[in-house]
Amino acid sequence: MVRFTVLASGSKGNASVVTGGQTRVLVDAGLSCRELFRRMKDAGEDPAALDAIVITHEHSDHVAGLAVTARKLGIPVYFTEGTHRAWMRWLQPRRQMTYKQWMEQCRQQAAAREAGDGAAETEEQEVALDAAAETPEAPDPTAEPKKAPAWLPAVEYFAPGTPFRIGDIAVSPFTIPHDAADPVGFVFEAEGARLAVATDLGYMPPNVKEQLKSLDLLMLESNHDLDMLRDGPYPWSVKQRVLSRVGHLSNDAASGFLEQEYDGQATYVILGHLSESNNLPELARVAAERALASHASLLANRLLLAEQHTPLETICF
Repeated sequence: MVRFTVLASGSKGNASVVTGGQTRVLVDAGLSCRELFRRMKDAGEDPAALDAIVITHEHSDHVAGLAVTARKLGIPVYFTEGTHRAWMRWLQPRRQMTYKQWMEQCRQQAAAREAGDGAAETEEQEVALDAAAETPEAPDPTAEPKKAPAWLPAVEYFAPGTPFRIGDIAVSPFTIPHDAADPVGFVFEAEGARLAVATDLGYMPPNVKEQLKSLDLLMLESNHDLDMLRDGPYPWSVKQRVLSRVGHLSNDAASGFLEQEYDGQATYVILGHLSESNNLPELARVAAERALASHASLLANRLLLAEQHTPLETICF
């Protein structure tokens, strides 16, 4: 049996579970580990049965609980290399320096050279010099080594456009337009069923449209209502970001794709990543229902809306 469960979808956290055969995969981990486990249990999914985590991109609403969850379960995390690097930088940001600190660092480096040190000054040495004034506590030799914030049990890299497998599930990652290091969407295939996750994209480029064909389930972003966003509480800079080609799909953009370029074959269409500030479920639903009217079918295009605070009922194939 193939199952798909949306645990959360929205700007405060995103996570879903895909099950195919004997394999269970968590797609994004944008909630705390405790909340992820609670919602999985509420949805009838066993967290201990997860085999891996796959990540779409490094924004906090997709990775907030990643490290703790992966460590707790001892499972691998699949990233693109760019996303992994960006996530590590987010967890371990470089220390900011004032001009005075920079001048002092330069003075120390000059003094070291005059003393005949002669050692090449790498970036790591420069950071160490800057921190030299701090006196760390002596380490306890009996204490267990403390793991770095970005430590994970195992990391596996994939490349957009190159399919790979996790157990019984075939995974096809594809590039999406979003303001992240190397963001992707996914098509999952198991036991003949094809499920796609396409959220956090500013527009629908040809490669995404090509991936979203011949599906049994489509989870598509319908983030905001254009009027609500323009009149809403966000600063203008944030509104520009959301409206940009690396921002988020509006109700109009999502419904335009569903009406004009979607092939109408999916049994389920799930609208995801709805903004709580700039959208209403009723607006997203009405726009999508009008678009899907041209694909009327008794067995296909059952429209569902994913929620931020409550898991969606598990869909089975």
